[in-house]
Amino acid sequence: MSLTDEAIARIRSLIQSGKLPPGSRLPPEQQLAAELGISRSPMREAVKALAVARVLDVRRGDGTYVTSLAPAVLLEGLGLAVELMHGNTLLELTEVRRLFEPVATGLAAQRMSPAHLVRIRGHLEAMRAAADDVELLNQHDAAFHREVIAATGNETLTTLLDGIASGTYRARVWRGMVEASATDRTLAEHEAIYDALADGDGVLAQAAALMHITTTERWLRRVHDTGLWPDIEESDEIPATGS
Repeated sequence: MSLTDEAIARIRSLIQSGKLPPGSRLPPEQQLAAELGISRSPMREAVKALAVARVLDVRRGDGTYVTSLAPAVLLEGLGLAVELMHGNTLLELTEVRRLFEPVATGLAAQRMSPAHLVRIRGHLEAMRAAADDVELLNQHDAAFHREVIAATGNETLTTLLDGIASGTYRARVWRGMVEASATDRTLAEHEAIYDALADGDGVLAQAAALMHITTTERWLRRVHDTGLWPDIEESDEIPATGS
């Protein structure tokens, strides 16, 4: 283990033990280095690394603070990491989405508030109105799913799925451009999800979401087998918004 890694581990230990709780200010660099028995150079590098990871917040002229450590903060970089992935990760991300999102949708049906349902309904209606505009339709499609997952009240799950879904946006917009029946099918599948949510039926909501995501996954696999895969992952002409 390098000195920087050791410094990171020791600072993390202080945070995990509660000696440096969320929102607390770290001692000055020289003092902290002396307390941990580590020289200032690796300590400085450790602070930089933890700041990139959103564990620490370096405020110029004020000091270094522990962040809120909320899932939305710590997992903020997931979407960017997903966007940088290469190879067959689009299929892998869709698989992960299929494993997690239907269960989350079923949970949302049990926890759905009237306000969440109104917002989800609004995105569904906006999707219908944008049936001839693939990019706009997909923007509301993404917002529809985001609102559904948010209804679970599980911030970690919401952040994870938002990051995962961001990596499949381009392919789903591309599908809307090249497949004639994609829009009608997408609207019908979202209506089925909404109806189950409105009825508070968790089992049906989970099944409807599974059917929706599986349809997308099967299409992606067919495209992969045709050899058109590079067009999906690399073309700059595909809008980077999602469904």
